[in-house]
Amino acid sequence: MPKPIASSLSRPAMLCAALALGTSCKSVEPHTTPSDGTTAPPEVSTQETVTEAETETETETPTRRGNSPWLRARVGDRVAYSFSANRKAMGRQQPGTVPEAAVAGVVTLEVVAVELPWVWVTLYFTEDGGAPSRQPMLARPLVVPMRADESRALEVPREGKQSTEQLTAAGRQWEAKRYLNDKRAFDGPLENRLYAATPGPLYLTNGLLDASITLSGFGMGGGSQLTLVEARQGQEGGTTGLPPTLARPWGPGTWFDMRMETEGTTSVLRTCQAAERGFILRQQATPPISGAACPDFAQAEAVPLEEAVLARIWESLDARQWPPAPEGLAAPAKRETLTVGTHRVPALQFETAQPQANNVRVQAYAADPWEDALAGLAHEARFQPLLDRITPNGGGTQLTDWGVWVPGVTP
Repeated sequence: MPKPIASSLSRPAMLCAALALGTSCKSVEPHTTPSDGTTAPPEVSTQETVTEAETETETETPTRRGNSPWLRARVGDRVAYSFSANRKAMGRQQPGTVPEAAVAGVVTLEVVAVELPWVWVTLYFTEDGGAPSRQPMLARPLVVPMRADESRALEVPREGKQSTEQLTAAGRQWEAKRYLNDKRAFDGPLENRLYAATPGPLYLTNGLLDASITLSGFGMGGGSQLTLVEARQGQEGGTTGLPPTLARPWGPGTWFDMRMETEGTTSVLRTCQAAERGFILRQQATPPISGAACPDFAQAEAVPLEEAVLARIWESLDARQWPPAPEGLAAPAKRETLTVGTHRVPALQFETAQPQANNVRVQAYAADPWEDALAGLAHEARFQPLLDRITPNGGGTQLTDWGVWVPGVTP
């Protein structure tokens, strides 16, 4: 039966490990400097494998909780990274294997408005020459409302063998820590992360200087990488900016509901997304009967923003064209208008015959994932089936509603 929408915000190592059953990541060798032509060998190296928690030591003030650098965000704070992702077949492949694909360019995160406790960040992808990305999933700017104060403890471990080094990147010297986590002996990924010891303007991405992931095994190869190319701070005492709408949200600040039918049982699952102090929060639960749409993120999964960006770049390899072209179509796509809550969405419906099971799989996708009718819908849901069911009686999933939960904000 069709699977419900899966989180796209898991740690890329977990993502690539899961994709290894049918896809993979480009092989990227670990290196000691970003790809900006500089040379700076490691100064000190520790040999033991460590797990270091990525946390913030915070204190409480009478007006706001914490001392996160997000509380001192300025309009114009900006970081940019060159990125690449690639997957390729290794050896003989089985029918239906996801095809080879590659993407490259620059991803930029920039503060465009500050109304504490909210900091508004835009996220956009371009080609190396500055033109908008031609990859459908990366083609439009996205908005991320980031909460700057503390609502919960956040802790994400940095795993692997740790070393320290000095290097030059984005026009300045950095003291840095590298984390090398090699699981290739078990057909797992090689994760390589380089973080500034003092993040400074890199607070937007938790201090990330460089990140790469390599996958081996399962007949596939490939990987993805981020390398810092720009870091700047906004003008002190500058404007606070005007918060943008959430017409095209990345995910934080929004919710959406999926109805699932399995063996005659129907249930609805709500996905709520938030962002806080450089982390993406995602939680799924039964929709509340009354009150706030997303009342609590206490148990939400926390993923560092930079890891979520790396994962999204990798996922873009699966949407190289739009509309998608499912294999084994029984007939040409039909144009439909789906009613989803209070929204009417232009869609394309595909029917795929499944003779062995004597049924038909029906899928409906947004005709245009950037359609105005989808205003306020999280990015991940735009590129998944709005409807995915097996007929005549095999169950399935369907998007039933979505909305924005950030107070005072409209889609």
